[in-house]
Amino acid sequence: MICPKIRAFRSYVSKGVYLGHVAVYCRVSTDDQSCGRQERDLREFAKRADHHIVGVFKETASGAKNDRIERKKVMALAQAREIDAILVTELSRWGRSTQDLVQTLDDLHSWKVSVLAQTGLSFDLSTASGKLMRTIMAGLAEFERDLIRERVKSGLVAAKAKGVVLGRQVGQRPSDKKAKKVLSLHGEGLSYRLIARNVGLSKNTVMEIVRREAAA
Repeated sequence: MICPKIRAFRSYVSKGVYLGHVAVYCRVSTDDQSCGRQERDLREFAKRADHHIVGVFKETASGAKNDRIERKKVMALAQAREIDAILVTELSRWGRSTQDLVQTLDDLHSWKVSVLAQTGLSFDLSTASGKLMRTIMAGLAEFERDLIRERVKSGLVAAKAKGVVLGRQVGQRPSDKKAKKVLSLHGEGLSYRLIARNVGLSKNTVMEIVRREAAA
Protein backbone atom coordinates (compact mmCIF):
# COMPACT_ATOMS: atom_id res chain seq x y z
CA MET A 1 0.00 0.00 0.00
CA ILE A 2 1.15 3.56 -0.67
CA CYS A 3 1.94 5.61 2.42
CA PRO A 4 -0.77 8.30 2.95
CA LYS A 5 1.93 10.94 3.27
CA ILE A 6 3.36 9.96 -0.10
CA ARG A 7 -0.12 9.85 -1.63
CA ALA A 8 -0.86 13.34 -0.34
CA PHE A 9 2.31 14.69 -1.94
CA ARG A 10 1.58 16.03 -5.40
CA SER A 11 3.75 18.65 -7.10
CA TYR A 12 3.02 20.24 -10.43
CA VAL A 13 5.59 20.33 -13.20
CA SER A 14 5.87 23.00 -15.87
CA LYS A 15 3.15 21.52 -18.08
CA GLY A 16 0.65 21.37 -15.25
CA VAL A 17 0.78 17.58 -14.82
CA TYR A 18 1.24 16.50 -11.21
CA LEU A 19 3.95 14.16 -10.07
CA GLY A 20 2.73 10.92 -8.58
CA HIS A 21 2.34 7.19 -8.80
CA VAL A 22 1.47 5.93 -12.26
CA ALA A 23 0.63 2.72 -14.09
CA VAL A 24 2.09 2.15 -17.55
CA TYR A 25 -0.36 0.52 -19.97
CA CYS A 26 0.80 -0.92 -23.30
CA ARG A 27 -1.30 -2.73 -25.89
CA VAL A 28 -0.71 -4.29 -29.30
CA SER A 29 -3.32 -5.83 -31.58
CA THR A 30 -1.69 -9.08 -32.73
CA ASP A 31 0.74 -11.71 -31.42
CA ASP A 32 3.39 -10.78 -33.99
CA GLN A 33 3.66 -7.29 -32.48
CA SER A 34 5.56 -6.28 -29.35
CA CYS A 35 4.90 -3.85 -26.52
CA GLY A 36 8.63 -3.23 -26.20
CA ARG A 37 8.72 0.16 -27.90
CA GLN A 38 5.67 1.43 -26.02
CA GLU A 39 7.11 0.34 -22.68
CA ARG A 40 10.50 1.90 -23.42
CA ASP A 41 8.98 5.21 -24.53
CA LEU A 42 6.62 5.39 -21.54
CA ARG A 43 9.38 4.57 -19.05
CA GLU A 44 11.43 7.44 -20.47
CA PHE A 45 8.34 9.67 -20.41
CA ALA A 46 7.77 8.82 -16.73
CA LYS A 47 11.44 9.38 -15.88
CA ARG A 48 11.46 12.85 -17.44
CA ALA A 49 8.41 13.85 -15.37
CA ASP A 50 9.69 12.17 -12.19
CA HIS A 51 6.69 9.85 -12.04
CA HIS A 52 7.00 6.72 -9.93
CA ILE A 53 5.90 3.64 -11.90
CA VAL A 54 3.80 1.32 -9.77
CA GLY A 55 3.55 -1.33 -12.49
CA VAL A 56 3.74 -2.00 -16.23
CA PHE A 57 0.75 -3.72 -17.79
CA LYS A 58 1.03 -5.23 -21.28
CA GLU A 59 -1.47 -7.17 -23.33
CA THR A 60 -2.31 -8.31 -26.83
CA ALA A 61 -5.89 -7.52 -27.76
CA SER A 62 -7.72 -5.94 -30.67
CA GLY A 63 -9.07 -2.43 -30.21
CA ALA A 64 -12.64 -3.69 -30.12
CA LYS A 65 -12.08 -6.51 -27.66
CA ASN A 66 -14.10 -6.20 -24.46
CA ASP A 67 -12.20 -8.58 -22.23
CA ARG A 68 -8.93 -6.80 -21.56
CA ILE A 69 -7.56 -8.43 -18.44
CA GLU A 70 -4.57 -6.11 -17.98
CA ARG A 71 -6.67 -2.98 -18.43
CA LYS A 72 -9.04 -4.27 -15.78
CA LYS A 73 -6.07 -4.60 -13.42
CA VAL A 74 -5.14 -0.97 -14.06
CA MET A 75 -8.74 0.12 -13.43
CA ALA A 76 -8.70 -1.85 -10.17
CA LEU A 77 -5.54 -0.01 -9.09
CA ALA A 78 -7.20 3.30 -9.94
CA GLN A 79 -10.35 2.44 -7.98
CA ALA A 80 -8.22 1.44 -4.99
CA ARG A 81 -6.43 4.82 -5.26
CA GLU A 82 -3.07 3.10 -5.71
CA ILE A 83 -2.17 5.32 -8.65
CA ASP A 84 -2.58 8.95 -9.61
CA ALA A 85 -2.43 8.54 -13.38
CA ILE A 86 -2.26 6.06 -16.26
CA LEU A 87 0.41 6.49 -18.92
CA VAL A 88 -0.27 5.45 -22.54
CA THR A 89 1.50 6.20 -25.79
CA GLU A 90 -1.78 7.29 -27.38
CA LEU A 91 -5.45 7.15 -26.44
CA SER A 92 -6.23 4.48 -29.04
CA ARG A 93 -4.12 2.09 -26.93
CA TRP A 94 -6.51 2.63 -23.98
CA GLY A 95 -10.03 3.22 -25.31
CA ARG A 96 -11.92 0.68 -27.42
CA SER A 97 -14.11 3.44 -28.84
CA THR A 98 -15.02 7.05 -28.15
CA GLN A 99 -17.89 5.87 -25.97
CA ASP A 100 -15.62 3.51 -24.03
CA LEU A 101 -13.05 6.27 -23.59
CA VAL A 102 -15.64 8.68 -22.20
CA GLN A 103 -16.99 6.04 -19.81
CA THR A 104 -13.56 5.08 -18.46
CA LEU A 105 -12.56 8.74 -18.11
CA ASP A 106 -15.68 9.38 -16.04
CA ASP A 107 -14.88 6.39 -13.82
CA LEU A 108 -11.26 7.47 -13.43
CA HIS A 109 -12.30 11.03 -12.64
CA SER A 110 -14.52 9.79 -9.81
CA TRP A 111 -11.40 8.09 -8.39
CA LYS A 112 -9.26 11.19 -9.02
CA VAL A 113 -7.05 9.42 -11.57
CA SER A 114 -5.95 10.96 -14.88
CA VAL A 115 -4.92 9.51 -18.24
CA LEU A 116 -1.70 10.94 -19.64
CA ALA A 117 -0.84 10.25 -23.27
CA GLN A 118 2.72 10.52 -24.54
CA THR A 119 1.35 12.69 -27.35
CA GLY A 120 1.00 15.44 -24.74
CA LEU A 121 -2.72 15.06 -24.05
CA SER A 122 -3.66 15.14 -20.39
CA PHE A 123 -7.16 14.08 -19.34
CA ASP A 124 -7.69 15.40 -15.86
CA LEU A 125 -11.41 16.11 -15.55
CA SER A 126 -10.83 18.36 -12.56
CA THR A 127 -9.43 20.98 -14.97
CA ALA A 128 -11.35 23.21 -17.39
CA SER A 129 -9.50 21.82 -20.42
CA GLY A 130 -10.18 18.27 -19.29
CA LYS A 131 -13.90 18.97 -18.88
CA LEU A 132 -14.01 20.58 -22.33
CA MET A 133 -12.32 17.57 -23.91
CA ARG A 134 -14.72 15.23 -22.14
CA THR A 135 -17.70 17.20 -23.50
CA ILE A 136 -16.30 17.06 -27.03
CA MET A 137 -15.67 13.32 -26.78
CA ALA A 138 -19.15 12.69 -25.35
CA GLY A 139 -20.60 14.44 -28.40
CA LEU A 140 -18.43 12.33 -30.69
CA ALA A 141 -19.53 9.17 -28.86
CA GLU A 142 -23.19 10.04 -29.38
CA PHE A 143 -22.49 10.77 -33.05
CA GLU A 144 -20.72 7.43 -33.31
CA ARG A 145 -23.73 5.61 -31.82
CA ASP A 146 -26.10 7.40 -34.20
CA LEU A 147 -23.99 6.35 -37.19
CA ILE A 148 -24.00 2.72 -36.05
CA ARG A 149 -27.78 2.75 -35.59
CA GLU A 150 -28.24 4.27 -39.06
CA ARG A 151 -25.93 1.68 -40.65
CA VAL A 152 -27.71 -1.20 -38.93
CA LYS A 153 -31.11 0.13 -39.94
CA SER A 154 -30.13 0.70 -43.57
CA GLY A 155 -28.46 -2.71 -43.67
CA LEU A 156 -31.63 -4.43 -42.46
CA VAL A 157 -33.74 -2.59 -45.03
CA ALA A 158 -31.33 -3.54 -47.83
CA ALA A 159 -31.27 -7.18 -46.69
CA LYS A 160 -35.06 -7.41 -46.58
CA ALA A 161 -35.24 -5.87 -50.06
CA LYS A 162 -33.02 -8.69 -51.33
CA GLY A 163 -35.24 -11.29 -49.71
CA VAL A 164 -32.78 -12.25 -47.00
CA VAL A 165 -34.45 -13.98 -44.04
CA LEU A 166 -33.23 -12.20 -40.91
CA GLY A 167 -32.68 -13.88 -37.58
CA ARG A 168 -32.34 -17.56 -36.78
CA GLN A 169 -34.76 -19.75 -38.65
CA VAL A 170 -37.37 -21.51 -36.54
CA GLY A 171 -36.07 -24.85 -35.30
CA GLN A 172 -32.48 -24.09 -36.25
CA ARG A 173 -29.89 -24.52 -33.55
CA PRO A 174 -26.39 -23.00 -33.44
CA SER A 175 -24.90 -26.50 -33.65
CA ASP A 176 -26.68 -27.13 -36.98
CA LYS A 177 -24.12 -24.93 -38.74
CA LYS A 178 -21.35 -27.30 -37.58
CA ALA A 179 -23.21 -30.54 -38.28
CA LYS A 180 -21.51 -31.08 -41.65
CA LYS A 181 -18.05 -30.74 -40.11
CA VAL A 182 -19.03 -33.04 -37.22
CA LEU A 183 -20.25 -35.75 -39.58
CA SER A 184 -17.16 -35.42 -41.75
CA LEU A 185 -14.83 -35.89 -38.78
CA HIS A 186 -16.96 -38.76 -37.49
CA GLY A 187 -16.61 -40.41 -40.88
CA GLU A 188 -12.84 -40.13 -40.53
CA GLY A 189 -13.03 -42.16 -37.33
CA LEU A 190 -12.37 -39.42 -34.78
CA SER A 191 -13.77 -39.91 -31.29
CA TYR A 192 -16.66 -37.78 -30.02
CA ARG A 193 -14.31 -36.03 -27.62
CA LEU A 194 -11.81 -35.05 -30.33
CA ILE A 195 -14.58 -33.92 -32.67
CA ALA A 196 -16.06 -31.77 -29.89
CA ARG A 197 -12.67 -30.17 -29.29
CA ASN A 198 -12.15 -29.49 -32.98
CA VAL A 199 -15.50 -27.84 -33.70
CA GLY A 200 -16.08 -26.12 -30.35
CA LEU A 201 -19.13 -28.11 -29.24
CA SER A 202 -19.79 -30.31 -26.24
CA LYS A 203 -19.29 -34.06 -26.50
CA ASN A 204 -23.04 -34.63 -25.91
CA THR A 205 -23.96 -32.25 -28.74
CA VAL A 206 -21.64 -34.09 -31.11
CA MET A 207 -23.24 -37.40 -30.13
CA GLU A 208 -26.70 -35.94 -30.70
CA ILE A 209 -25.76 -34.75 -34.21
CA VAL A 210 -24.38 -38.17 -35.13
CA ARG A 211 -27.44 -39.97 -33.73
CA ARG A 212 -29.76 -37.59 -35.56
CA GLU A 213 -27.99 -38.29 -38.84
CA ALA A 214 -28.08 -42.06 -38.24
CA ALA A 215 -31.83 -41.94 -37.59
CA ALA A 216 -32.57 -39.85 -40.69
